[in-house]
Amino acid sequence: MKIKDIMKTIYKTGTFMLAIVSLLLSASCKKDWLDAKPNKALVVPSTIADYQALLDNSANMNTQSPALSMVGDGDYYITDAVYNSLSQPFEKGAYTWAATADFYGGQRLPDWTVAYQRILQANVVLDGLPSLPVTSSTQAAYDNVLGSALFYRSFDFYCLAQQYCKPYNASTAATDLGLPLRLSANVNLQVSRATLQMTYDQMAKDLQHALRLLPNSPLYRTRPSRAAAYALLARIYLAQENYGTALQYADSCLQLQHTLMDFNQLKIGAYDPGIPVFNPEVIYWTQLSMFTTTDNYVYIADPALTGSYAANDLRNSIFFFTYGGHKAFWGTYIGDGYHNFGGIATDEMYLVRAECYARTDNVNAAMSDLNTLLRTRWKTGTYVDQVAPSADAALSLILAERRKELCFRNIRWSDLRRLNKDGRFQVTLTRNINGQTLTLPPNSPRYVLPLDPIETTPGGLTQNQR
Repeated sequence: MKIKDIMKTIYKTGTFMLAIVSLLLSASCKKDWLDAKPNKALVVPSTIADYQALLDNSANMNTQSPALSMVGDGDYYITDAVYNSLSQPFEKGAYTWAATADFYGGQRLPDWTVAYQRILQANVVLDGLPSLPVTSSTQAAYDNVLGSALFYRSFDFYCLAQQYCKPYNASTAATDLGLPLRLSANVNLQVSRATLQMTYDQMAKDLQHALRLLPNSPLYRTRPSRAAAYALLARIYLAQENYGTALQYADSCLQLQHTLMDFNQLKIGAYDPGIPVFNPEVIYWTQLSMFTTTDNYVYIADPALTGSYAANDLRNSIFFFTYGGHKAFWGTYIGDGYHNFGGIATDEMYLVRAECYARTDNVNAAMSDLNTLLRTRWKTGTYVDQVAPSADAALSLILAERRKELCFRNIRWSDLRRLNKDGRFQVTLTRNINGQTLTLPPNSPRYVLPLDPIETTPGGLTQNQR
């Protein structure tokens, strides 16, 4: 069954909600999303099932996750001809880490607006649910909807913060600019940018609440679960370099869901390796925004990345295919080779836990997690468990595998922002375009994308200093 048919089957109960959703989306596309004012004459959610249907609209809630930063993270390159043909100024801007004045060229960026449309829908649920009566027979359904809305809001806040806020620094987070924390469906409220500390605190608060409400496992992988909330908390604390807390949450996630695919069971060397949609590794399923350069028939995968896999490492043939004399990525967990996975999976959580073990000097546990993952990625009978003589050696091995395992998921940008603070792991990104060499040095202020000018003028939000 094709993924679109799966989605149609799963979410057919949400069709009657499309009128109100369409109004919110169309209004936000015409101007700023804050101008979206629901028409009370339309069908309004009035039951728990109504609110569940609103969140189950996967076309809105599980697609177009912010991904412009992936255009500039160095996972791939494009030719001069492709670059010169790009019609979206912000895509050129992201690819070249352009100055704010040159970034948007007067065009709107969907990453920001679509994410805040989802936040608005989550807030519609969070504002409306408390007015509904709850009985013992409806409590579980009520809790699932409430916990899901909190998760969705936190997930988009996290994704936006990785692109539009500075990397987290404990000594400056209380004054660094964060996001406008829209916590109400009242679109008339004026909300300025919170601090970065407040932004991260809000994410954690939402997820801590969600943990008490969500089931351990979801009915569908497009829905949040307790495992997903633990996993997102692990991501959040990893970004904050709070490795002890990130370890606890990654471990809690893996206690609930820990299955890894054996890549030997996939179609090794085939054009389509046959990675199943909603495969056992998927904890939470969502799809990244697509841009011209993220089409795998357009870009060239970074040769340093594709050349880093050992001979018996199946990821080289599972993840990549050869097209036009170069390699492109096909190893997505979306169910087709054209769209990129933006959700959370168990392989990521093994690597988070392994890194955190290494950073807390538990070398044996760190290498145990790394070896558990890699045994499923290498040709049967060829993998030899790795041993690290020190925590630093283990950390280097784990971060190298993180680069190879989690490519093309829009995770690397966040990793670069975090790891560039450590001289051992700093990376300078380079572009060669039309005879000009451009670089993005470690810790550059251009690791923060500019806000869309419509959000700053006339929207009133403070622009990022880059």
